[in-house]
Amino acid sequence: MKRIRFSIAYPDRLVHPLHRRIIDGAGITRAELLLWSPTADATTLVWCDGGRDATATAVEGIDSLLGSHLVDGADGTYAFLRQDEYEFAAALLETIADARVLFQPPVVFLDTGRVRFEAVGDGSALSAFHDRLAELGELTIERVHEFERADPPARLTDRQRAALDAAVSAGYYEVPREGTIADIAAVLDCSTSTAGELVRKAEASVIRGYVETADAR
Repeated sequence: MKRIRFSIAYPDRLVHPLHRRIIDGAGITRAELLLWSPTADATTLVWCDGGRDATATAVEGIDSLLGSHLVDGADGTYAFLRQDEYEFAAALLETIADARVLFQPPVVFLDTGRVRFEAVGDGSALSAFHDRLAELGELTIERVHEFERADPPARLTDRQRAALDAAVSAGYYEVPREGTIADIAAVLDCSTSTAGELVRKAEASVIRGYVETADAR
């Protein structure tokens, strides 16, 4: 079993209304479709990296929206959305329905116009899905993993991951330690206080993820 991270840019006719708002500049650069319910209506939980006003403006672009509830988060806004349909293009829904793969959240919509998501299945099913999806847009395979039953490690933000990469490169985790927070800050082009906070938060996420995964096993 494989887990593949895909990235795709759809032509305008296949772009989801929420994604179109993000691309057009709604004050949001990233939205993540986190959860969806198996009910007759399309109920979803979406996280946006903007404030409440920007998120409200973005979701207004969804014609099928029946109701919404916004919740402030530490680094963005959560939006519970209830729609009478998902509003994904018919060609895309048909491709998904015919695929012998399943999808692991989140589905990430970026202001660059790309959509990033992970699919799980055996090699032949993933290959067939890839070929079919490639007919709909500019498709890239970003990463291939073996699928593991245990929960994946804690997710890091791009900035936190960059901080850990810089820390490893600088020798911050060598014994004895060779690099400093100042070295990490220089790579990230930020203050030492910001670099220190990024490293601490990333370390906390990784450790929590490790403990939770170990407990699950």
